[in-house]
Amino acid sequence: MNALTTTFVRRLRERDESAWFELWQDFGPAIRFQLQKWGRGRVGIETVQDLTQDTLAELSKCIDRYDPNRGARFSTWLLSIAKHILGDEMDRRNAKKRGSGVKPLSLDVRIDSKSAVLQVDEIFEQRIFGAKICSAIRRTETEVDFLHFQVWRMRVLDNKTGKEISTQLGISEPTVSRHVAKIREHIKETIMQVVMQYSFTPEEEREPSVAGMGGNDSEFDAAVSEAYHHHQLFLEKESARNQV
Repeated sequence: MNALTTTFVRRLRERDESAWFELWQDFGPAIRFQLQKWGRGRVGIETVQDLTQDTLAELSKCIDRYDPNRGARFSTWLLSIAKHILGDEMDRRNAKKRGSGVKPLSLDVRIDSKSAVLQVDEIFEQRIFGAKICSAIRRTETEVDFLHFQVWRMRVLDNKTGKEISTQLGISEPTVSRHVAKIREHIKETIMQVVMQYSFTPEEEREPSVAGMGGNDSEFDAAVSEAYHHHQLFLEKESARNQV
């Protein structure tokens, strides 16, 4: 486990509220979606929210037992813990139904609390990676000049041209390019920090490069924009589903 991951885990154990909020904001949506998927409509929204909190709370408790030699990814651990938490919930429900003479419910997926390694699907992996990129963008926004970040957002995330930004903000195109370049470098560093913080394996640490963020500036910008918009679309759908 690298130094950034160790530091973050220490903050969780010390009940650092900002660390807990960060964990909830970054990965809560992906965990909620997976719990709802496993529950197949048999677990209500409020219960899913509670189970998500329990999953994140359990993460800091069981991380001491992490064995780097097993090569389990951060995302795999999240799923393993969530599945264990959901299994406990279903066991409680089934015990009540058995006591009342009603046939217990069963999950289509096998809940195995002793399994430390699960097969993580590609969609969940994308959501976890997208959460890391969005976290890096949010951190950057709080750490840099407001105008510089807005210029970068307009150019990279909103796909506006340098001329459009220049006209809209009343600054020269060379100034637009300088602001974008400055924020780009900050985001590159922050992405690596976030990825390292939430990585248990070398494979996870290489994810930005695999996603195209190891290329030239244009390739980096395009890869960040794609990851950001893909994750925002997921968050919008997840929010709409919870409001139904």
